[in-house]
Amino acid sequence: MRRRSRKLVGAVAMLAFVFIYALAVVSLAQGRLQDAGRVAQAIFYLVAGVGWILPLMPLIRWMERPDDESA
Repeated sequence: MRRRSRKLVGAVAMLAFVFIYALAVVSLAQGRLQDAGRVAQAIFYLVAGVGWILPLMPLIRWMERPDDESA
């Protein structure tokens, strides 16, 4: 697969993942953090706000991989 195609597929996959991740974080926060203090909420949202990057790193590396010259 060429780099341009990988970027398209990866962008769609990233959007889908972030959408589902955001829904999961919000529903988790609604159920568990309503009565928590502001500090606990801030820590949760800080960790959750950065936490989506780790699962997507392999996808980003795959998207940015150079094209195979032999293909």
